[in-house]
Amino acid sequence: MKGPDIDGYPYSWNELQLTVTQRAVSGIGISLRPGSTAELPPLVLPDSESSEATVVREEPVTALDSAGCHHEANPVLTFGEQSSILTQPTEVCAVFSLPGRDHHVPHRDRHYLDVMHKHTA
Repeated sequence: MKGPDIDGYPYSWNELQLTVTQRAVSGIGISLRPGSTAELPPLVLPDSESSEATVVREEPVTALDSAGCHHEANPVLTFGEQSSILTQPTEVCAVFSLPGRDHHVPHRDRHYLDVMHKHTA
């Protein structure tokens, strides 16, 4: 770590990003590349296994609905070939988009999860 007095510094390990403010984690993000695998670093989760990074938009939306977790479209990050949802009241943001040319996915016309993030400060 860069030091306890550097606010807003982003730390990254593979797909995981942490932002530290006033010596505490103030933001967390997970970036995915559809058609690949993701793995949390052993420093964060010892014995973690690789997971499929291809998540279609309907999967987390259905899971949120099943769990009774309110969510709505995020108009700030929904435009063009991109869509976004924001959970309430926790304000976790998920951003989805159509796959890029180099993404190996089964359905080219569906939105896939690119990033999820949450900022607390």
